[in-house]
Amino acid sequence: MKGISFAIVFAVLMMVGHSAEAQRARPQGFGGEKFEANKKFGLGLELGAPTGLNGKLFLSPDNALDFGIGDLYHNYYVDNGAGLHLYADYLWHPFVLTKAEAFYLPFYIGVGGRFWSFDYNCRGCTGASAFGVRVPIGLSFDFNNVPLDIFIQVVPTLDFFRDYAGHDVYLDVDFSFGIRFWFS
Repeated sequence: MKGISFAIVFAVLMMVGHSAEAQRARPQGFGGEKFEANKKFGLGLELGAPTGLNGKLFLSPDNALDFGIGDLYHNYYVDNGAGLHLYADYLWHPFVLTKAEAFYLPFYIGVGGRFWSFDYNCRGCTGASAFGVRVPIGLSFDFNNVPLDIFIQVVPTLDFFRDYAGHDVYLDVDFSFGIRFWFS
């Protein structure tokens, strides 16, 4: 399911990028141009780790608060570790990788935190939780002519577990992508 969703998003992006390229030539290489958002508040869906609802609020033209609620499922270091996941990150958009008439492609990096409450398989276990320090690194396809953006990110996270026999501290790397509708 995740692979199919990723393929669909990739195909749409390739079509949008191709039509934009036909309309206007892209700058060569990394332009280094500063990103300035033309939107204020958006809500959407995020798939991957985590899967759920995502929101973004620009506090200035190049700084934003990114937040989400959903389900985080990890089977590789927590047996059946599905559970509630809440996060909030402060993002910086230091430059635009490329731009076209149809969209901008800003790079972003941030720092934030997460809370993850989950159940896991063991006799007599009820549940556990983790607090994590997140460092999201990603790209945002910021469309100019429609109130949408699509993002893709990798998020190294240092988790500190409570009431979990498997780990006390663990370095996790999550991957997610999503789409948001912008209200303003």
